[in-house]
Amino acid sequence: QVQLVESGGGLVQPGGSLRLSCAASGSIFRLYVMGWYRQAPGKQRELVATIFSGGTTKYADSVKGRFTISRDNAKNTVYLQMNSLQSEDTAVYYCNLDSQAGWGTPVQHYWGQGTQVTVSS
Repeated sequence: QVQLVESGGGLVQPGGSLRLSCAASGSIFRLYVMGWYRQAPGKQRELVATIFSGGTTKYADSVKGRFTISRDNAKNTVYLQMNSLQSEDTAVYYCNLDSQAGWGTPVQHYWGQGTQVTVSS
């Protein structure tokens, strides 16, 4: 029903910036949480940031103050602005959507294919 496509990954030097985009196609229910996860080599996938349909945002402590999640409802797109990037931020970043028609209804889960972010000099 919904497809998520990430873009914007690439190679940046330490201290640099990068903006990831996640474009959603299809119909999204009125209640949703969209977020970014990342998975580094040899590590578990971890939550980076989320944004709720009501506008509330949450961040992992490791990226707080450096990363910003935002959205453009008209474009059905969520962004992750990443500043002051460090080598520890190197990972595949995945866009995620959890959506439901209303409170108490089943939640549907969607994932993008991922985009590689490499921070290296």
